[in-house]
Amino acid sequence: MKLDMKKFALRSGMTLALAVFSCTAVYAQRAAEGEEDSAPQDISAQTGKILSEAIEFLNMDQFAEARARLGELRVDRLSPFEKSRLHQLLFNLEMNDEDYPGAREQLQLAIDSGGLNAVEMSQMRYQMAQLYVQEEKYAEAATALEAWIASEAMPNSAAYYLLAASYYYQELYDKALPNAQKAVDLAGEAPQEPWLQMLASLHMQQENYDAALPVVKRMVNLYPDKKAYWIQLSGLYLQKEDYDNALVVLEFANYGGMLTEPREVTQLADLFSLQGMPYRAATMLDAALKESKIERNQANVEKLGNAWTAAREFENAVPVLRDAASLADDGELFVRAGQVQMQLSDWEGAIESFEDAIDKGGLRNEANIEYLLGYSLYELDRFADAKTHLERAARDPDERSNANSLIQVIDSLTN
Repeated sequence: MKLDMKKFALRSGMTLALAVFSCTAVYAQRAAEGEEDSAPQDISAQTGKILSEAIEFLNMDQFAEARARLGELRVDRLSPFEKSRLHQLLFNLEMNDEDYPGAREQLQLAIDSGGLNAVEMSQMRYQMAQLYVQEEKYAEAATALEAWIASEAMPNSAAYYLLAASYYYQELYDKALPNAQKAVDLAGEAPQEPWLQMLASLHMQQENYDAALPVVKRMVNLYPDKKAYWIQLSGLYLQKEDYDNALVVLEFANYGGMLTEPREVTQLADLFSLQGMPYRAATMLDAALKESKIERNQANVEKLGNAWTAAREFENAVPVLRDAASLADDGELFVRAGQVQMQLSDWEGAIESFEDAIDKGGLRNEANIEYLLGYSLYELDRFADAKTHLERAARDPDERSNANSLIQVIDSLTN
C-alpha cells in the first residue's frame, strides 16, 4: 500500500495558508491601531510579510522561491507561534520534494515550538503517523497511531484504517482486523472502498468466509461495475460449497459483459455442469471457442465434449471429442468418442475411434478397448475381425468372461 501523502500535505498547506493570512491581517490591523500584540499567537509585521509571500509562492508551485523566502527568517528571533508556522510551511516543501524524513523533522520542530494549540498539535501528530505509513515504517506508524487514537475523544475512520494497514503489512492480522472493522463501522453508510477491501481481505486471510461474505456483498452493491468483486463473491460461495449462489453471481457478471478472462468463462461453464445444466455449459463453451474467448487446447475442447455428452447431445459430442483426442498425448479421448458413437449405434465410427485409440497408445485398459472394438465389429457382422480382437481381450482376466461369451455367440453363428 502506498498512500499519496504528498497531495494530502499540499491540501493541508492551503488550509495553513488561510490561517497565516488571517493572523497576518489581524496583526496588521492591530499595528495600524497602535496596539501591542502580546498574545501567544503573536506575529511581527516583517515575519508575517515573509510568511505571506512564501505562501503565495507555494500556492503558485514556485517551491524554490518559497524556500528561499523562508530562508530569510532568523529562527532564533521568532516567537513560538511564528516558528510553528515556519516549520509547517517547510514541512509542505519537504513533502513536495518527497523528503519524508525531512518532513517528519519539520513536523517535530513544529510540535516542539510551543506555538501550536491543542487541535493543531493533534493534527501534527496524526500527520507524523501518516508519514511513517508513507515511508512503509509500519511498526512506527502503528505505535504513533495507537497513541494518537488513545489521546482523541473521537478518532476518525481513516485513523483506524491506517492502523489496520500498519498491522496488516507487519502480518499482524489479529491486530489489524478489529481496527479495519472499526474503520468500516465508524464510516456508517459510506465506508471508503479500501477500508472494505482490507476488511474482506483480513476475513479471507483467516478463512472466515461467513464474515467476509457480507463485506464483499456490500462492495458489489456499492461498486456494481467492478468485476473483481463479483468474482470474489462467487469465489466465497464456492468456498462455502454454496454452488447455487456461486453460479447466480457469476452469471450476473456474465450478463454484464464482465467475464472477459478465459478462466472466468470456463469457471462459469464448470458451474453450469456442476449444477446439472450441461447444455448451457456446452453452448457457452462452443460460442467461446468460436469467438476465441478461450484457447482451443485439449482441456477446453475436452470440456466442451464432456458437456455435450452429459447433455446427451451425442452427435455434437463426437467430433468435439475426436478433436480433443487429436490434441491429447494418449488415446483415451478416442475411447470416449468411440463409446459415444456406440450410443448412437454408429459402429463404423466407433471402430475408427477405437482403432485410433489403440494406435495412439497410452491406454489405461487396452484389453477393454479390444473388447469394445470386437463388439463393434460383431455388430457389423465382421465376425473374423471381431474374434481377433475378442481373443486379445480374453487374455486379460477382467475381460475374459465377456470376450469368451461373445466369441461363443460368433461361433454359433458361423458354424
